[in-house]
Formats: sequence, structure tokens, C-alpha cells
Amino acid sequence: MNVNWRLIHAARNSFATLSAACEQEGFFLNPAEEPEEEVTCYSLNSINEPMYRSEIADAACRTIVGGPHATASPREVAEYADFVITGEGEYTLPRLLADLEAGGSGHIPGVTTRDYHEPADTGVRLDAFPAFSEHKGYVEISRGCPFSCGYCQTPQIFGQCMRHRSIDSIVKFANRYEHARFVTPNAFAYGSDGVHPRWDKLEHLLRRLDHEIYLGTFPSEVRPEFICEASLTLLNRYCSNTKLHFGAQSGSNGVLGRLRRGHTVEDVLGAIDLCRDYALTPVVDFIVGLPYETDADQRDTLDLIRWVARYGKVHLHRFIPLPGTPLAGHDARPLLAETEKICGELALTGKLTGSWNDPAVRFFRRRLK
Repeated sequence: MNVNWRLIHAARNSFATLSAACEQEGFFLNPAEEPEEEVTCYSLNSINEPMYRSEIADAACRTIVGGPHATASPREVAEYADFVITGEGEYTLPRLLADLEAGGSGHIPGVTTRDYHEPADTGVRLDAFPAFSEHKGYVEISRGCPFSCGYCQTPQIFGQCMRHRSIDSIVKFANRYEHARFVTPNAFAYGSDGVHPRWDKLEHLLRRLDHEIYLGTFPSEVRPEFICEASLTLLNRYCSNTKLHFGAQSGSNGVLGRLRRGHTVEDVLGAIDLCRDYALTPVVDFIVGLPYETDADQRDTLDLIRWVARYGKVHLHRFIPLPGTPLAGHDARPLLAETEKICGELALTGKLTGSWNDPAVRFFRRRLK
């Protein structure tokens, strides 16, 4: 059976991971620029999904769609795709392909169709699957997040219990690169429950890696409350990056509480000061236009953005109500004129990147490392 993978830039790491998982079961995913016979697979997020909906519906082949949007809205996607994979795909996709090749209906756990739905009956142990094979990708070292931030799909897709790839497995794949980079919801949480850091385990990992290590930069950002003398000492001792990327999201403690972020503005300010002490440039994420953000809250965020821009860089997002999240169905609130003015000025000086007007822009431009 000929199985194709629709090449989409935002899903390049999913391609690497799922291609390797399928190869273990004898299925090879052929990269394709359009749907091709006999089966074409897609991984879509909630921003790029509208771009591919008609293509999938009109495809002259069987289509399989997974990814964050499919997991959040499986019945919607099943209206135009033949098979929808919900949740993690390493086990489900090869299992589905084997069923289809054998002439089955594709009605297996973890798959939704127009007339069938059953949740997955398995969880993924990262060590059971290679990080990549022929098609290389970043090495995923951890999966899952114990926090439930109101805007985020990660806990809905991967659960709130953190799972970690073993050090031996990480070393096996990371040392195939000249520069080691990782995928994780919080790089400083490696080996921990995601709330209480285990610096001993993180150091054991870093000590085993042979090449240049980039930790705490895209796509392995960290949380501000994990930035401390212990973590930054490890970073300076073992890693090559001179920037540290972390999320603040808001300059209002009231908003952070409603988002269930699990940290405060004071944690963010402390993280910035520590970055300066350790000669690291902070790159800080913010979200503007949150649905319950007052004018005062937005001005507090703007003040914090200006503070960050004095010592580092800002990466700004406009709020997007992603399906499957607590804030799904809420509209972004308008931005204050002063927010647009100051963000525009900072962008012109190179101190701010991202999109605060059109939230989709960041998904269609290649993000700088």
C-alpha cells in the first residue's frame, strides 16, 4: 500500500516522528506536495486547517488527518476526511494503516470517522519509538504538561502527566547532530513531574551529550519559575546558547491567575534579572487580547513588554481561541491604540517579533531559531 505524507512546514517534526514509528511496522511515508494514491496523511493545527480542508475533501485517495486540530475537533474533521486520528499517533497510525491494508474498515481505537468514534486504548512510551529515522527532526525529550493554561492544547493532547525519553535514547539520537536541540513543553523540567525540578537528572542528561547543546531555545522553551541559579549554572556549564526563551504571557497577576499559568509577574521579573546576571538574553512570550483582559491588565502587560525590551527580546502573540481549550469560543478583545503603537515601534527596532494583529502570521512564516 502506497502511503504519502503531505508536507506542511508546521508539521515537520510530526513527520519525522511518525515516519520513524511507521517504518518499524513496515510502512514508509512518502513526502508529497499534494494528495496522492493510495493514502495521504496530514497533521494540522487549528490555524492552518482551513487551508487544507478543501484539498482533503476533494482528494482522490483515502485521507488520514491527525494533529492538534483533529484531536480537538475530530467530528468536524471527519466530515471531510476519511479517518481522523485523535491524540498521539505513534501507535495508532501504523495500526490504522495495517488495518486498511488488510481490508479493514479502519474502525480501531484512537480513530474517528463519520460513523465511528472510540478513544485510544493506549498511551505512548517515548522510548518505544525512535525520535526520527531517515527524515530527521528535533529530539522530543518530554511530553505532557501538569499545568492547564486556558489557551493551550498541550494537556488536552498529551495529558497532564509528564513523560520523559530516557537519557540513553536521547543521547542515541541527539548525538547524530552537530547541534543538539530538543522538543519539550519545559526544557528545565526534564526528569521531573513538571512542577518540582530535578536538577540532578537534567545534569545527567547534559553531561552525556557530545556536541553543542541548545537548551531553553525554540523549540524547548522553559517556564519562568524554573529559571534559578541552579538551572542557569547548568545552562552556562553545558550549553552553547546565549538566549533563553520563556513564557510570561501577561503582565497582570490577575490574568495569570485566571489563565492558571502557575506563576506570577514577580517570577518573570526575577527570571529576567537572573538572565542578566548569567549573561543570557531573555526572549519572552506574551499574549495580548485575552478575552477577560481589562484595559488596565493590557497596560500592565505593555509595561512588562517594555521592561523586557530593555534587556532582551519580546515574542508577541494575539490570542487565538483554540478548540479543546478552556478559552475555546471566546473572542479576542480589541487592542488599545497605545498597545499597537508601542509594539509597532519595538518591532521596527528589532526588539519585538511575532504578530499582534493577524494571529495566523506566525504559523506561515519560518520561525527564527
